[in-house]
Amino acid sequence: MRRFVRGDIDGFFGLALDNLVQLLLIDALCRWVLGFSEALLYGTVLPAVAVSLLLGNVYYAHQARQIAAATGRDDVCALPYGINTVSLFGHVFLVMLPAKLIATAAGHPDPTIVAWHAGLAATIGSGLIEFAGSFVADTLRRWTPRAALLATLAGIALGFISLGFLFRTFAHPVVGLATFGIVMLTYFGRMRFRGNLPGGLVAVAVGVALAWVTGLAPVGPSPVGAGFHLPMPVIGELARALTEGHVMTYLSVIVPMGLFNLVGSLQNIESAEAAGDRFPAAPSLAVNGLGTLAAGLFGSCFPTTIYIGHPGWKAMGARTGYSVLNGAFVTIVCLTGTLAHIAWAVPVDAGMAIILWIGLVITAQAFQTTPREHAPAVVIGLLPGVGAWGALMAKNGLRAAGTGVPGGPPFTPALIESFAASDTWIHGAFALEQGFIFTSMVLAAATVAVIERHFYTAAVWCVAAATLSATGIMHGYRFSDADTVADLTPAWPWAAGYAVMAVLFALAPTIARPHDAAGH
Repeated sequence: MRRFVRGDIDGFFGLALDNLVQLLLIDALCRWVLGFSEALLYGTVLPAVAVSLLLGNVYYAHQARQIAAATGRDDVCALPYGINTVSLFGHVFLVMLPAKLIATAAGHPDPTIVAWHAGLAATIGSGLIEFAGSFVADTLRRWTPRAALLATLAGIALGFISLGFLFRTFAHPVVGLATFGIVMLTYFGRMRFRGNLPGGLVAVAVGVALAWVTGLAPVGPSPVGAGFHLPMPVIGELARALTEGHVMTYLSVIVPMGLFNLVGSLQNIESAEAAGDRFPAAPSLAVNGLGTLAAGLFGSCFPTTIYIGHPGWKAMGARTGYSVLNGAFVTIVCLTGTLAHIAWAVPVDAGMAIILWIGLVITAQAFQTTPREHAPAVVIGLLPGVGAWGALMAKNGLRAAGTGVPGGPPFTPALIESFAASDTWIHGAFALEQGFIFTSMVLAAATVAVIERHFYTAAVWCVAAATLSATGIMHGYRFSDADTVADLTPAWPWAAGYAVMAVLFALAPTIARPHDAAGH
């Protein structure tokens, strides 16, 4: 099989553009939300991102060539690979930002370092789960209904990705709606621009032009030059990160996010097989986990993943060259400081329609690839993620009004009564936020079991929820000065509630009978 074919160029533009948007997000979120210094971002984090992406892209290209040689084919397309979008947002808003806010309220001399350490701990935890789980991924998938897995992922995508960028789209409508229209034509309408220009490239080019016309660009002062930085292991900082308690504090985020990355990558391997390219699951998933571990070892806080969309790249004619080109492109952009100049000239708004599309596709997939009768389970599984995003919005509103910031009043239980006066049950939102990924999975899985009338299975899922609540992984929280944080002490009221549900479902065959009349 030739190392480069014409289709690799088309595939490269699509995959590289996707990765570039992820890098712009990392740049914007790390600088403006987390407050990372340029030295930390351009000198450590981005070079580590380059290591993780180069490792995977080169491996998957090599893997595809091996399969082509073994089968005598010349049309094998390498698995697409890059930054995990959902984990990017999850680590920033569910791990690193809370860690920074808590450190700020506690008077830590450098809260951004605490946030970075929390992200490193989460990334190493995710990588270990992905690597170890590569050998048992099929078993995990058999145990958990597809609706539970996809609905949980969709809840994060709908809240933290889609709604967040929908707000930004309507905050800057000229750029936002114009580029979203291009994305709709390309990805939903399946239209192709003349000259075979990739729709994502057209959207970003139009977005950049409109951003400069409307004053959204340039972003910040002109960069002096981030310089060239080689990736270096951060063993000492990583050791501190793993001994500061971040793993236990954010365990309810790290474990399920790692599992979803694992199972999602497995599903994408299955998607590739359906398109005609069969890849061995265990080594493919193991290298994905190693990519995430390499990211953490060199200082990146962002896990990697096998991307959805292999059939699309294959249909473009991409083979293995597009993967190698993507790895080289990301490496050059991250090591040379070029991203600083790109981020100055290309605001996130120019590419946000692509991210919005990703969130919408993930949400739609939860309905499209599960049995129709399981739709109620998907909806129930969506709610905890959307609720957690709503809790984040409420707390951001409090901070904007001066609560939980230096010099302002701290977060206290009195907030619960103040919200309740307006019929806003914020106590439930704060409880739902803690461990919401587990909550989503359990409720959706139990709902699938009830729909299928497997009542004892539903009871087992509720027992699992009661156990998680009794350990405080789900629903246990306490007030810090600047946030509500996980409190790994028993959340007894919720444990009792799930226990009652378990008893109800276990007794269902005795106390009720099937009723399939119209309307049921």
